[in-house]
Amino acid sequence: MEICSITEAGQDQINKLCQENEAYAVSLNVKGGGCAGFEYQWDLIKDKSALEQGDEILDCGNGYLVIGAPSIMFLFGSNIDYKKDIMGAMFDIQNPNAKSSCGCGVSVNFDDSIFA
Repeated sequence: MEICSITEAGQDQINKLCQENEAYAVSLNVKGGGCAGFEYQWDLIKDKSALEQGDEILDCGNGYLVIGAPSIMFLFGSNIDYKKDIMGAMFDIQNPNAKSSCGCGVSVNFDDSIFA
């Protein structure tokens, strides 16, 4: 069972980022901080050797999305999309574990039960 699902638009953007940046993968992690308590952190992984034990790797075709092992519990069941609109373009994470999120789409807060 995969930790997250990713839409076709999301996969296309992952592939594009990997190709343009000569990267192995795009990584997604959850870190403490942001206006809601936690924030999504995106980065590039240049080489497969940078992967950590327990990381979740989703094949997007010509690139990969890597969910860092410590972030899996926060992102379990999420759907990742890529959206473009009049306000710009960004990855959109529909996270069933989020209690609230900031309007920026980067900062998120979680129900305390996720830590039990």
